[in-house]
Amino acid sequence: MIKLRSKRFYRRNSKLGNGCGNGGDITGKGSGGGGEIKWELRPGGMLVQKREIGGNVGEGLITVRVSTVSQWHDVSIRPTSSFGELKMILSLVTGLEPREQRILFKGKEREDGEYLHMVGVRDKDKVLLLEDPAIKERKLHAVGTPCHTISV
Repeated sequence: MIKLRSKRFYRRNSKLGNGCGNGGDITGKGSGGGGEIKWELRPGGMLVQKREIGGNVGEGLITVRVSTVSQWHDVSIRPTSSFGELKMILSLVTGLEPREQRILFKGKEREDGEYLHMVGVRDKDKVLLLEDPAIKERKLHAVGTPCHTISV
């Protein structure tokens, strides 16, 4: 969740007659070191952050670094994909079935129905992949084959 600091925005009187000196845009300095935040005034009077052209969510692919206990994989996926779709791709790479996988992002386990961009996954972010401990234990008990000693 993002904490927003309140800022006072006001309209400057200008000679252009639209009440805003820069054609409807109000620019404020960002506090996060990301440069300037550009604002636009919608026809209904709502002040919103201006969209960047070519940087819209959903365009292209992002690379997600998936880390397991002993190795890591770089996976390219659409930002609007769900964690369930990421699990399907990881099942091809790791050999674990999607129901055997647990995905953690920002310290929380994510459900299959959650979307990457809604949770905040960006390009080159790290996601942790763990094997479900209950299924792992069942596999160990299901094997059940006794150890054979080999004498030479």
